[in-house]
Amino acid sequence: MYTVGIITASDKGAKGERVDLSGKLIEEIMTEAGYKVLKYIMLPDDAIGLSNEMVFMADELKINLILTTGGTGFSQRDVTPEATMNIIQKDAPGIAEAIRHNSLNITPKAMLSRGVSGIRGNTLIVNLPGSPKAVKESLTFILDPLLHGLQILVGDTSECGELPK
Repeated sequence: MYTVGIITASDKGAKGERVDLSGKLIEEIMTEAGYKVLKYIMLPDDAIGLSNEMVFMADELKINLILTTGGTGFSQRDVTPEATMNIIQKDAPGIAEAIRHNSLNITPKAMLSRGVSGIRGNTLIVNLPGSPKAVKESLTFILDPLLHGLQILVGDTSECGELPK
Protein backbone atom coordinates (compact mmCIF):
# COMPACT_ATOMS: atom_id res chain seq x y z
CA MET A 1 0.00 0.00 0.00
CA TYR A 2 1.46 3.33 -1.09
CA THR A 3 1.14 6.39 1.12
CA VAL A 4 -0.22 9.80 0.18
CA GLY A 5 0.10 13.30 1.56
CA ILE A 6 -2.42 15.94 0.51
CA ILE A 7 -1.74 19.66 0.62
CA THR A 8 -4.43 22.19 -0.23
CA ALA A 9 -3.06 25.66 -0.97
CA SER A 10 -5.72 28.21 -0.15
CA ASP A 11 -5.54 31.48 1.77
CA LYS A 12 -9.29 31.47 2.41
CA GLY A 13 -9.34 27.78 3.29
CA ALA A 14 -6.48 28.16 5.76
CA LYS A 15 -8.43 30.96 7.46
CA GLY A 16 -11.56 28.79 7.65
CA GLU A 17 -13.42 30.97 5.14
CA ARG A 18 -13.78 28.20 2.52
CA VAL A 19 -14.56 24.48 2.74
CA ASP A 20 -11.89 22.33 1.11
CA LEU A 21 -13.83 20.22 -1.38
CA SER A 22 -10.81 19.45 -3.58
CA GLY A 23 -8.59 18.04 -0.85
CA LYS A 24 -11.43 15.88 0.45
CA LEU A 25 -12.08 14.61 -3.08
CA ILE A 26 -8.41 13.68 -3.48
CA GLU A 27 -8.62 11.81 -0.17
CA GLU A 28 -11.72 9.90 -1.34
CA ILE A 29 -10.28 8.99 -4.75
CA MET A 30 -6.93 7.86 -3.35
CA THR A 31 -8.50 5.84 -0.52
CA GLU A 32 -10.82 4.11 -2.99
CA ALA A 33 -7.77 3.33 -5.16
CA GLY A 34 -6.09 1.55 -2.24
CA TYR A 35 -3.68 4.25 -1.06
CA LYS A 36 -3.24 5.22 2.58
CA VAL A 37 -3.53 8.94 3.30
CA LEU A 38 -0.95 9.71 6.00
CA LYS A 39 -1.37 13.46 6.15
CA TYR A 40 -3.85 16.00 4.85
CA ILE A 41 -3.27 19.68 5.50
CA MET A 42 -4.54 23.04 4.28
CA LEU A 43 -2.01 25.85 4.07
CA PRO A 44 -2.03 29.47 2.92
CA ASP A 45 -0.60 30.34 -0.50
CA ASP A 46 2.94 30.84 0.78
CA ALA A 47 5.89 29.30 -1.08
CA ILE A 48 8.06 28.79 2.01
CA GLY A 49 5.29 27.14 4.03
CA LEU A 50 4.27 24.91 1.12
CA SER A 51 7.89 23.91 0.41
CA ASN A 52 8.57 23.17 4.07
CA GLU A 53 5.51 20.92 4.30
CA MET A 54 6.48 19.02 1.15
CA VAL A 55 9.99 18.49 2.51
CA PHE A 56 8.57 17.28 5.83
CA MET A 57 6.21 14.84 4.11
CA ALA A 58 8.94 13.51 1.80
CA ASP A 59 11.97 13.47 4.09
CA GLU A 60 10.50 12.86 7.54
CA LEU A 61 7.23 11.01 6.93
CA LYS A 62 8.64 9.17 3.87
CA ILE A 63 5.35 9.57 2.02
CA ASN A 64 5.37 8.00 -1.46
CA LEU A 65 3.09 10.49 -3.22
CA ILE A 66 2.29 14.11 -2.41
CA LEU A 67 -0.70 15.59 -4.19
CA THR A 68 -1.26 19.31 -3.98
CA THR A 69 -4.38 21.15 -5.02
CA GLY A 70 -4.69 24.86 -5.64
CA GLY A 71 -2.23 27.63 -6.23
CA THR A 72 -1.42 26.74 -9.84
CA GLY A 73 -3.06 29.66 -11.63
CA PHE A 74 -2.02 33.18 -12.60
CA SER A 75 -2.88 34.99 -9.36
CA GLN A 76 -0.01 36.74 -7.59
CA ARG A 77 -0.67 34.46 -4.59
CA ASP A 78 -0.53 31.23 -6.70
CA VAL A 79 2.90 29.83 -5.83
CA THR A 80 2.45 26.06 -5.56
CA PRO A 81 4.54 25.29 -8.68
CA GLU A 82 7.38 27.49 -7.43
CA ALA A 83 7.22 25.88 -3.99
CA THR A 84 7.41 22.47 -5.65
CA MET A 85 10.25 23.35 -8.02
CA ASN A 86 12.25 24.71 -5.07
CA ILE A 87 12.39 21.30 -3.38
CA ILE A 88 12.31 18.62 -6.08
CA GLN A 89 15.50 16.89 -7.16
CA LYS A 90 14.20 15.57 -10.49
CA ASP A 91 11.64 17.05 -12.82
CA ALA A 92 8.83 14.75 -14.04
CA PRO A 93 7.18 17.00 -16.62
CA GLY A 94 5.19 14.29 -18.40
CA ILE A 95 2.63 14.06 -15.60
CA ALA A 96 1.80 17.77 -15.61
CA GLU A 97 1.84 17.78 -19.42
CA ALA A 98 -0.60 14.85 -19.50
CA ILE A 99 -2.93 16.59 -17.07
CA ARG A 100 -2.94 19.74 -19.21
CA HIS A 101 -3.35 17.76 -22.44
CA ASN A 102 -6.32 15.83 -21.08
CA SER A 103 -7.86 18.98 -19.60
CA LEU A 104 -7.53 20.84 -22.91
CA ASN A 105 -10.04 18.37 -24.34
CA ILE A 106 -12.50 19.71 -21.75
CA THR A 107 -11.69 23.44 -21.63
CA PRO A 108 -9.21 25.73 -23.37
CA LYS A 109 -8.61 27.40 -19.99
CA ALA A 110 -6.50 24.36 -19.07
CA MET A 111 -3.59 26.05 -20.82
CA LEU A 112 -3.54 28.50 -17.92
CA SER A 113 -2.54 25.84 -15.41
CA ARG A 114 1.05 26.12 -14.23
CA GLY A 115 1.10 22.86 -12.26
CA VAL A 116 4.34 20.86 -12.18
CA SER A 117 5.43 17.42 -11.05
CA GLY A 118 8.70 16.07 -9.78
CA ILE A 119 10.60 13.74 -7.50
CA ARG A 120 12.27 14.32 -4.14
CA GLY A 121 14.08 11.21 -2.90
CA ASN A 122 11.53 8.40 -3.12
CA THR A 123 8.56 10.76 -3.20
CA LEU A 124 6.60 11.82 -6.26
CA ILE A 125 4.98 15.26 -6.04
CA VAL A 126 2.13 16.26 -8.36
CA ASN A 127 0.36 19.63 -8.49
CA LEU A 128 -3.34 19.29 -9.27
CA PRO A 129 -5.73 22.12 -10.14
CA GLY A 130 -7.82 23.77 -7.44
CA SER A 131 -11.39 23.06 -8.51
CA PRO A 132 -13.06 19.78 -7.49
CA LYS A 133 -14.17 19.16 -11.09
CA ALA A 134 -10.63 19.58 -12.44
CA VAL A 135 -9.18 17.51 -9.58
CA LYS A 136 -11.47 14.60 -10.42
CA GLU A 137 -10.80 14.81 -14.16
CA SER A 138 -7.04 15.11 -13.68
CA LEU A 139 -6.54 12.55 -10.94
CA THR A 140 -8.66 9.85 -12.52
CA PHE A 141 -6.78 10.37 -15.79
CA ILE A 142 -3.30 9.90 -14.26
CA LEU A 143 -4.14 7.34 -11.55
CA ASP A 144 -3.08 4.16 -13.38
CA PRO A 145 0.25 5.48 -14.71
CA LEU A 146 0.98 7.04 -11.29
CA LEU A 147 0.85 3.60 -9.70
CA HIS A 148 3.41 2.25 -12.13
CA GLY A 149 5.60 5.32 -11.62
CA LEU A 150 5.53 4.80 -7.85
CA GLN A 151 6.40 1.12 -8.27
CA ILE A 152 9.47 2.10 -10.29
CA LEU A 153 10.41 4.96 -7.93
CA VAL A 154 10.38 2.89 -4.75
CA GLY A 155 11.93 -0.18 -6.39
CA ASP A 156 8.91 -2.48 -6.33
CA THR A 157 9.45 -3.17 -10.03
CA SER A 158 12.16 -2.39 -12.52
CA GLU A 159 10.27 -3.11 -15.72
CA CYS A 160 8.84 -0.15 -17.58
CA GLY A 161 7.84 -2.28 -20.51
CA GLU A 162 7.94 -5.88 -21.51
CA LEU A 163 9.00 -7.30 -24.84
CA PRO A 164 6.33 -9.31 -26.61
CA LYS A 165 6.78 -13.07 -26.29
